[in-house]
Amino acid sequence: MQLFLLHFAGGNVYSFEFLRKEIKNSDFIPLELPGRGKRHRENLVTNKDQAIEDYCRQIQSLRNGEPYMIYGHSMGATLGLSVAAKMERTGDRPKALIVSGNPGPGIKKSKDFLYHELDDFNFKKELLRLGGISTAITENKDLFDYFLPIIRADFECLEKDFFSEKGLKVNIPIYALMGAGEETCDRIENWKNFTSHTFTSEIWSGNHFFIHNNAAALAHIFSSLMQKQITHPNTNYYV
Repeated sequence: MQLFLLHFAGGNVYSFEFLRKEIKNSDFIPLELPGRGKRHRENLVTNKDQAIEDYCRQIQSLRNGEPYMIYGHSMGATLGLSVAAKMERTGDRPKALIVSGNPGPGIKKSKDFLYHELDDFNFKKELLRLGGISTAITENKDLFDYFLPIIRADFECLEKDFFSEKGLKVNIPIYALMGAGEETCDRIENWKNFTSHTFTSEIWSGNHFFIHNNAAALAHIFSSLMQKQITHPNTNYYV
């Protein structure tokens, strides 16, 4: 069985390495968008449709005929919904979509600015507030100059076509997780608007990157879903 992982803004194919050792019963397949990681020689994508199409092409090229699931964190959660919908339309739908660090499409934060339009100083400040980038990077000019266009492009990808998912529904289970310290965690139930199947949500302790302290618990969700699929391969199950 296959588990495809979609990274957060500024992430890459290595962003989920903290989870790898916890995944026991499925193929662990982290994906990445162009312009970073193993694809650093490719041009960055700043268009949501292009990002969705890129992810779908990757999944289709890696499919082995076995059941699969999609997991996305933050940016990966938003894109994961459209990727799952597109794959469903091809007749090869995932068994579940697991999302974290994201209240779902259409929910705005209290900030009245677009991240990708901030100057470098304020952009850096906001990234540190989110907790997704270490001071080792922000305090090293060469490293930060390398990562800055990648992260900015990812935010542009999400912010330029805000709520393009309006009216979109998948016929697969959605399992949503957020950290209690996230500003919009009280809106997590918004995800139920995007599925005609079962929906489950949980709030865990932590900030936007709570997943880093909950690798085993997150892997348990994947494992439970996989095990139920092994037992009942023709049914979409949820924990």
